[in-house]
Amino acid sequence: MQVAVFSAKAYDEQYLNQARGDISLTFIESRLNKQTVSLAKGFDAVCVFVNDQLDKEVLSALHSQGVRHIALRCAGFNNVDLDSAKALGIGVSRVPAYSPEAVAEHTLALVLTLNRKLHKAYNRIKEGNFSLDGLLGFNLHGKTIGLIGTGRIGIATARLFHGFGCQLLCHDPYPSAEVIQLGGQYVAMDELCERADIISLHCPLTPDTRHLIDAKRLAKMKNGVMLINTSRGALVDTQAVIQALKSQKIGFLGLDVYEMEGDLFFEDLSNQIIQDDVFQRLCTFPNVLITGHQGFFTQEALCQIAAVTLNNLRLAGQGKSDDLTRLA
Repeated sequence: MQVAVFSAKAYDEQYLNQARGDISLTFIESRLNKQTVSLAKGFDAVCVFVNDQLDKEVLSALHSQGVRHIALRCAGFNNVDLDSAKALGIGVSRVPAYSPEAVAEHTLALVLTLNRKLHKAYNRIKEGNFSLDGLLGFNLHGKTIGLIGTGRIGIATARLFHGFGCQLLCHDPYPSAEVIQLGGQYVAMDELCERADIISLHCPLTPDTRHLIDAKRLAKMKNGVMLINTSRGALVDTQAVIQALKSQKIGFLGLDVYEMEGDLFFEDLSNQIIQDDVFQRLCTFPNVLITGHQGFFTQEALCQIAAVTLNNLRLAGQGKSDDLTRLA
């Protein structure tokens, strides 16, 4: 099987090559979209990531060029028009679980860094400033954590917060027995928003969850709430969040994802003028911490992503893949 790997970075090449076996991989740094889809000509399959665009137009072009399978090296598939893929007979596979602890631990890192202001303390010490003014935090022990989504990553996150002695409030249409055993209580979304000191998002992006956190939900939250998103950027209405930061409804904001991250993340733009005014506004708040979609970025996760992705491609080549288009 000949596979074109789009949005390829050096680490993708390293880990995918380790698992490639008899599959031929061609690494393409560009993202897959309607401008670059011609690069897939002559390949049996494409391997893509979170910010590649696979809408109806791109899928039609892929089909006309002979591509018969799309291997997502991520869990989310909101960037793929599954109905169009199904109609065209293009299979779509993903990596539904890859070291959920990686994202859960990054979630905790954002919480601890924001709370204890570790990023600010680091910079102060580098400058010889040992004052503690402005660095006051709070104990996590005894705080109420609101987990929206308790799939694999949500469960891993629940374990971590349980270890800190936190109370767990959860919202998910499919309650987890493990979370309940940890003392987690499943409640309605509004009740979670009203009671939680820290709210963390761990759910997929679908038409129903887009802007799940909007102005109305933000208004229900405690004053000074901490909001963390390590799932998908569009779960959060960014403009509403900015207003909540200005009014001090949100006391702390930690993001590893962003609504319009496709134009920013995974690239070195340090020598350019960033044109996204909304993102730039977010960066001006002293109580906001943003990382560039690195929650998944551990050695263990990359190994698992590569292994599952390549296995999906092998199964597709044998006509055995149980692909996502059957869910469309």
